[in-house]
Parts: sequence; structure tokens; C-alpha cells
Amino acid sequence: MPVTYKVLGQSQPSATTLTTLYTVPSLTSSVISTINVCNLATSNTTFRIAVRPSGTAIANQHYLVYDLPLPASDSIALTIGMTLAATDIVSVYSNSGNVSFSLFGSEIT
Repeated sequence: MPVTYKVLGQSQPSATTLTTLYTVPSLTSSVISTINVCNLATSNTTFRIAVRPSGTAIANQHYLVYDLPLPASDSIALTIGMTLAATDIVSVYSNSGNVSFSLFGSEIT
């Protein structure tokens, strides 16, 4: 089983918009190692991160982080070590459009 270590996704979503950061490719498993969240603004904000199985609508049980405060011009790295199956989805959200998300890990084919 070949393993590819890579940047799995990067996004700066619009304010108050749940956005897909990464979808595991079909016939692939993924290991999420780190999610980095960066507040690019000079004001405080909050953010959310959700992981949901393929084919399911977003629901409360999918959130890993919900409205976590992020100070102005600051960032946080969440080391997770989570495994995902084919077509599972990582989604992100912030209350401002000034937050960037970067997802790092590996894909196993």
C-alpha cells in the first residue's frame, strides 16, 4: 500500500460559509495529522471544523471544533492523527472571511 505524505487541502472560505476543505479520494484512505488555522485579520474571530462520513448531511456529531475563539493575527495547529475512509469530508467555517485553513497528512492507496 503506497503512502503519499502531502498538503491535503488549503482554503480561505467566505465568512459564515461551511466549506469543503478536503474529500478523501475514492479507493483511498487518509490519515489527518495536523490542521493549521490562521486568523489573517486584526480582530478576533471563531472557527469550526467538521468531519463527516460520505453521503451524510452535516450534523452536530460531526464537529471536532465549534466556534473556538482565535485571537487577532494568531494561529493554532491542531494535531489530530485521525483516519478517514474513501470519500469522507473535512469541512471548515469561520465567522469572518479572514481565516485560512491548511490540512496536512497522508493518503494510502
